[in-house]
Amino acid sequence: MGIGVSLLLVAVGAILIWAVDVTVSGVELVTIGWILFVVGLAGALLSAIFWSSWGGFRREETVVRDRY
Repeated sequence: MGIGVSLLLVAVGAILIWAVDVTVSGVELVTIGWILFVVGLAGALLSAIFWSSWGGFRREETVVRDRY
Protein backbone atom coordinates (compact mmCIF):
# COMPACT_ATOMS: atom_id res chain seq x y z
CA MET A 1 0.00 0.00 0.00
CA GLY A 2 1.46 3.35 -0.99
CA ILE A 3 1.21 6.79 0.52
CA GLY A 4 -1.62 7.75 -1.84
CA VAL A 5 -3.85 4.84 -0.88
CA SER A 6 -3.06 5.39 2.79
CA LEU A 7 -4.06 9.04 2.62
CA LEU A 8 -7.24 8.08 0.77
CA LEU A 9 -8.14 5.59 3.53
CA VAL A 10 -7.44 8.22 6.21
CA ALA A 11 -9.65 10.74 4.39
CA VAL A 12 -12.53 8.31 3.89
CA GLY A 13 -12.25 7.15 7.49
CA ALA A 14 -12.27 10.72 8.81
CA ILE A 15 -15.32 11.54 6.71
CA LEU A 16 -17.17 8.48 8.02
CA ILE A 17 -16.18 9.30 11.62
CA TRP A 18 -16.87 13.01 11.82
CA ALA A 19 -18.94 14.09 8.80
CA VAL A 20 -21.50 11.38 8.08
CA ASP A 21 -24.60 11.33 10.25
CA VAL A 22 -26.58 8.52 8.64
CA THR A 23 -28.05 5.44 10.28
CA VAL A 24 -27.74 2.25 8.26
CA SER A 25 -29.41 -0.92 9.47
CA GLY A 26 -26.83 -3.52 10.46
CA VAL A 27 -23.80 -1.34 9.69
CA GLU A 28 -21.99 0.93 12.13
CA LEU A 29 -20.40 3.57 9.89
CA VAL A 30 -18.39 5.17 12.70
CA THR A 31 -16.70 1.84 13.44
CA ILE A 32 -15.89 1.31 9.76
CA GLY A 33 -14.53 4.87 9.70
CA TRP A 34 -12.23 4.21 12.65
CA ILE A 35 -10.98 1.00 11.06
CA LEU A 36 -10.20 2.77 7.77
CA PHE A 37 -8.59 5.67 9.62
CA VAL A 38 -6.28 3.43 11.68
CA VAL A 39 -5.37 1.20 8.71
CA GLY A 40 -4.59 4.30 6.64
CA LEU A 41 -2.37 5.77 9.36
CA ALA A 42 -0.53 2.46 9.79
CA GLY A 43 -0.05 2.16 6.02
CA ALA A 44 1.28 5.72 5.77
CA LEU A 45 3.69 5.12 8.64
CA LEU A 46 4.96 1.85 7.17
CA SER A 47 5.31 3.42 3.72
CA ALA A 48 7.34 6.27 5.19
CA ILE A 49 9.59 3.85 7.09
CA PHE A 50 10.21 1.64 4.07
CA TRP A 51 10.67 4.62 1.73
CA SER A 52 13.44 6.04 3.94
CA SER A 53 15.17 2.66 4.25
CA TRP A 54 14.93 2.05 0.50
CA GLY A 55 16.93 5.15 -0.32
CA GLY A 56 15.11 6.33 -3.42
CA PHE A 57 16.53 6.48 -6.92
CA ARG A 58 20.29 6.60 -6.69
CA ARG A 59 22.63 6.01 -9.58
CA GLU A 60 25.91 4.48 -8.68
CA GLU A 61 28.82 5.72 -10.71
CA THR A 62 31.89 3.70 -11.42
CA VAL A 63 35.14 5.62 -11.72
CA VAL A 64 37.86 4.02 -13.81
CA ARG A 65 41.34 5.49 -13.54
CA ASP A 66 44.01 4.70 -16.08
CA ARG A 67 47.53 4.13 -14.74
CA TYR A 68 50.16 5.18 -17.28
